[in-house]
Amino acid sequence: MPSPQQARAQASAITSTSGKAVPEADASPTSRLRELFDGPRLSPGQRRIAQYLIENITEAAFLSITDLADRVGVSQPSVTRFAAAVGFSGYPALREKLQSIALGTLAGGPVAAEENRSNELQAAVDAEIQNLENLRRDFADPGRVIQVGRELSRSTPLTVVGMRISVSLAEYFAYAARRIHPDVRLVTRGGSVAFDALLQSREAGGTWVLAFGMPRHAQETLTAIRVARGAGLKVALITDLALGPLVDEADVAFATGTGSRLVFDSYAAPGLLAAALLQAMTDADPERTQARLEEYEQVADQHQFFLKD
Repeated sequence: MPSPQQARAQASAITSTSGKAVPEADASPTSRLRELFDGPRLSPGQRRIAQYLIENITEAAFLSITDLADRVGVSQPSVTRFAAAVGFSGYPALREKLQSIALGTLAGGPVAAEENRSNELQAAVDAEIQNLENLRRDFADPGRVIQVGRELSRSTPLTVVGMRISVSLAEYFAYAARRIHPDVRLVTRGGSVAFDALLQSREAGGTWVLAFGMPRHAQETLTAIRVARGAGLKVALITDLALGPLVDEADVAFATGTGSRLVFDSYAAPGLLAAALLQAMTDADPERTQARLEEYEQVADQHQFFLKD
């Protein structure tokens, strides 16, 4: 019995980038490969395999597992795990499917193959546009964002947590929030360092923590959220999934998609969501916001923080 992933890949019609269903025989090889690889959550190493297959399908489909592993620069067990992750019993079953797709590429000629490779980055942009469209629909009712922004604004100190890949989003938020909030504390390390920071934040009068949990979701993030709630802090979470251990532990969660077409995720929608929460914080206390921004601009001019336009 085929897995759900195989059933989806073997369906008689797929959805094109225009949103219209097209017969699988008429779909480009790249579209058919994306249909195979887009469903599961793949690790960066597995995405490297997927990307290589998409870019080199006419050759890669006929490689042995040893040769494919060598070309991509991974181990043979990694290829086997990749085949299982995308819904096949093993590499031979996956290769059989790849070969049927490769024959379609060969039939399309070198121009079609080159078009498939050149459009991979465009497909990544298209996926992020879809994430932003979904976020736009979520913003049709901005009540939760406004309310949480108000609570974050009131929390003094305000602690921002981001571990591993989520550090960049946490740093962006904390950097901007410090311009409008008197006491923002950034936690990017787990273990006892995070434990101390969260306890100190609560003892100093803090009431809320904003945590970022992007894939692959860090165990340290889950531990930090549990410590925060155990200390009496409330946790707002920005993540990519509406379900899961992180969401279960948070007081309020905002789930928005990440771009997963490339080897490493991109964060257009989570970044915009973070900016929306910052906007809600500024609107929650406009007088404080204006005073702090003006003070900061005076200091920036005095010390020449920035280049003159």
